[in-house]
Amino acid sequence: MPTEEELQAELDRLRAENEMLKKPARGQLYLKVSEKGGLSVYGLGRFPVTLYREQWERLLGMTDAIRQFIVDNDAQLKKKE
Repeated sequence: MPTEEELQAELDRLRAENEMLKKPARGQLYLKVSEKGGLSVYGLGRFPVTLYREQWERLLGMTDAIRQFIVDNDAQLKKKE
């Protein structure tokens, strides 16, 4: 049977691990619902990208056009390294 000190140490370890799992890794993309009900994407840059549902649906509907635009304008577009 574990001692009280061992149980407390394990509890502290599990709490620390739980806190680490709550925070996404740096650079990892994640989604949240904003206070005003928008969908926010975190991890793309310093600030989240937040749009309302209808805006995301319109943007996602342009996926093929955006990809083609990137291909067509590759020489002019800069890449963040």
